[in-house]
Formats: sequence, C-alpha cells, structure tokens
Amino acid sequence: MSELVSRAIRFATQAHERIDHRRKYSGQPYTDHLKQVAEIVGTVTDDQEMIAAAWLHDVVEDTPATIDDIEREFGLSVARLVHSLTDISKPSDGNRAERKAIDRAHLANACHRAQTIKLADLIDNCQDITHHDPRFATLFLKEMDALLEVLDKADPTLMRRARKTLSKCRSRLDQLAAPETQPEPVEETDHKLWSHFRHQFNGIFTAKDIAELLEFSFDADMPASQAGAILQRRNFEVATIRLEGEIKGFTTLDHLGNAGTCGMAMRPFAPDQVVTSEAGFAEVIHVLTRHDHCFVSQYGQVLGLITRGDVNKPYMRMWLFGIITLTEMRLTELIRQHYHDKDWQALLSPARLEAARKLQQERRRLGQHPDLTDCLQMADKGQLIIQNDLLFTSLGFPSKSSARKVLKQFQSLRNNLAHAQDISTYDWAQIARMANRMLE
Repeated sequence: MSELVSRAIRFATQAHERIDHRRKYSGQPYTDHLKQVAEIVGTVTDDQEMIAAAWLHDVVEDTPATIDDIEREFGLSVARLVHSLTDISKPSDGNRAERKAIDRAHLANACHRAQTIKLADLIDNCQDITHHDPRFATLFLKEMDALLEVLDKADPTLMRRARKTLSKCRSRLDQLAAPETQPEPVEETDHKLWSHFRHQFNGIFTAKDIAELLEFSFDADMPASQAGAILQRRNFEVATIRLEGEIKGFTTLDHLGNAGTCGMAMRPFAPDQVVTSEAGFAEVIHVLTRHDHCFVSQYGQVLGLITRGDVNKPYMRMWLFGIITLTEMRLTELIRQHYHDKDWQALLSPARLEAARKLQQERRRLGQHPDLTDCLQMADKGQLIIQNDLLFTSLGFPSKSSARKVLKQFQSLRNNLAHAQDISTYDWAQIARMANRMLE
C-alpha cells in the first residue's frame, strides 16, 4: 500500500467518523463501504491515485471536507477525481429525476479513471440496497442502468461486472414476494403550512446580503508575483482572472505563489460553485459544503465571494435562528399529534416535568395560555421524538444514536448562536444539514 493511499484511508476514516457516519441499513461504520469500493477498484488497476480517490469519493458530499481540502492534502489529480465523483446538483434544481439527470451529465464528462471508480461504487451500493431495501432498489436499479449507459470510458472488465451485478439484483427483486407492508410515514397535519413557511423563509435573505466584493481582477498574462504582492498588501486572499477582458476563473494567494503568471495560477469556476446574487442562504451553504469559495454573480458576471466564515455575519445568524425556531415549532406539533399529554409525561423525569410546569405557570401569570407541550425544553422534545420509533425514522434518522447526535449538534448550534460564538468551525455539519432540509 502506498503512502498516498494510507493517508487517504486516515483522512476518510477520520472525516466520516467525526460525524458518526454509518451505512444506512446495517449501521456499520461508513468506512466499510469505502473499503469495498477501493478493493473493487483494486481488482482492475494498481493506480494509487484511483484507489485513494475511491476511499475519498464520498468525503465531500457527506462530511465538512471540501474539494479544496482534498487538493491541499492529496494534490490536484486526486481532487479532480473526487470532484468528478461528487454530485453537483442542488435540491433547488428540481425533483429527484431532474437532479439525477444533472449528476449523470456530470459523470458522462468525467475521465475514464473517475468513471471506473463510479462503477465500483454502484456495484457495492446495488448489492447493499437490493438486500436491505427492495422497495427503493426498484428505483435505484433504474437509475444505475441509466448511469451505466453514460460511463462509456470506464474499465471494460468492471463494466461487465457492474452489468452482471445489476442483472443479478434485478432477478433477486423479481423473485422476492411483494415487500411486507411498511409503516406509513408520519403524516403531519401542518405539512403544507410548514412547506409554505419554509419556502417563504428561504427567500428572506439572499447571497448579496453577505457576499464580499471581489475587488481585484488580474489579466492572465500578469506576473503572478506582482498579483500576489497586491493581494498581500491589501489583505485579500482571492481574485478573479481575465482572459481577453472576460473573467474566466479565479486564483488564490497560495496558487499565485507557485506560478509564473496569473493564467498559470487560474482555476475555472466549477459548475456548482457559482450562485446568483438572489440565491437563498440554503443554496449558498450547499455550495460551501463542497468548496472553500462560493462565488456570487450578477447579470452573468462574477462579482462577489462568500466563504464559511461569512456564516458568522448577522444576517446568516438571524436566518439560522429562524430555522431553529421553525424546527422547534415543528417538533412541538409532532409531539401533539402523536402523543397524549399523559403518554409523554410518563417518559420524562420528574425534574424535567416540574421545570415545564413552572414555565407554564410563569407564562400564564404573564397572561399567556400555553399548554404543557409548549413549555418543554428542546432537549425534552428531542427525547420524546427519539423514544417514538415511527417519529424518529420518519424524520430521516437511521438509529436512535444518530438522532441523539444530531440533537446534541442542534443544541450546540443554538447555544453558540445565542452567545455570539463562532459557528463556522464547530457547527458546520449541523448548519449544512439544516440548510439541506430547507431546500428539500
């Protein structure tokens, strides 16, 4: 095993373990999947960059790491492979079919190395999903079939294996009896109101409210050392690069330091890296889960820049506080719908129940009319959700432990917002999760 692959294993393992990322159905560490994909790739090549990328292929989509992090740690070649394997569609791009079409086109343009890694990913996922979730497997196999049609540069041996796996999984589905009746998902009486409120809230603040103006734009033939000196003097990290008078990409101080001209240091804007000035904050955060830099365009011209540090700005903090309020309201309604007062009261400790009653008395003294459910603390509401199997699974949690972890992160974010603490470093995973839910 090469040093590159060893570092990739450590990086991927730490990134996925840090968020307690597990396989959806088995609950096993997510690294089990990464190992399988890397081993499948290893059956057709000894290309160490490909094997490293196989270990890293889900890091950008699923953890706080970005493409830029991958480049810094493993170089441009590995980073390009990981980017090719990372979905570029956004929840705002449309329904699942529309988003899958965008991601399919992205993979169709990928190199043969990336397409080969994708085959390995499909092979392992196909077997896992068919075994554990026949209902969803019907859709997944159709999507896999469509993907195989565009992976025409991939390794032929692995393509034959992928098609054989697809055929076996289809036969397995055909042989299975109709899936057992599954519990119906939780039907929220306030679902339409929640969706309406969520979409309205998404439009309150936009990218232009927090974007910083990109003050410097250099011609491609300008010496990189000269451009770097200008940025250092003005304490800027990023500038755009012009080719024949048109902005075509960007560069950073780090990239300028290793190049002769600005053109040599230029990086093109990735398709999923630019948003319009009217894009909502949720879309901005979606970009920043994949890239260090989110560029903002107006009238087709890139003029602004947003980084993760900008989530600490007042408008973003107000928006996040609003989402937290909406989420607490939603949890309260779910508890009302699926518990009677006496039922949930028996699940809380006497101390927690007494705290809720004292708050209810105080609010009634002030002329308000809350019921006891309104006076529960966030931790109490989360505990009640977790103890109802139907509720926590319907909210997308694969296990009670994962639900508890998310609840802890949610409370951390709320507390750090309330006390004006930095939220870009320690609360990023929760911010990204909340933003994604706002885009669904």
